[in-house]
Amino acid sequence: MIDAPTRKGTTMARTTKTEGTFTDEERAAMQEHAAEVKRTRGTKGTKAEKAAADAAAVEAKIAEMPQPDRGLAERIHRIALEVAPDLAPKLWYGMPAYYQDGKAAFFFQDAAKFKARYATLGFQDSAAVDDGTFWPTSWAITPEFSEADEATVADLIRRAVA
Repeated sequence: MIDAPTRKGTTMARTTKTEGTFTDEERAAMQEHAAEVKRTRGTKGTKAEKAAADAAAVEAKIAEMPQPDRGLAERIHRIALEVAPDLAPKLWYGMPAYYQDGKAAFFFQDAAKFKARYATLGFQDSAAVDDGTFWPTSWAITPEFSEADEATVADLIRRAVA
């Protein structure tokens, strides 16, 4: 705890710890996001050079992932770029994300990141995956991810960026 000054010159205890609020993994993701923002702001060059640096950062992050997450991320990355080549790959809280018009449309969260039993493909509000009045915005992906599943993901991405 830190003693924080009050208006009358006295102090009151103020907590600075986020224990109980965020997990270690969540705090790490926030730190990764802060580093991404700092890196982006400090990058000089043309839009094309910045986009290439962002894409390289995504590919490097995927390469760091343990298997089977790496294989799944590589497949999602390939599908995303085949289906929607105008998407901009960029890290988002340390996860590969795919941007359209400057907004994250969807992301891949590896299972290891939050010690989950499955990886996740998640879609943001800007993604047009609406289906009536009720629809999922994220999908669990297991190592058994099939070619039929790839086709489903391709359709979801097409809808998301339409």
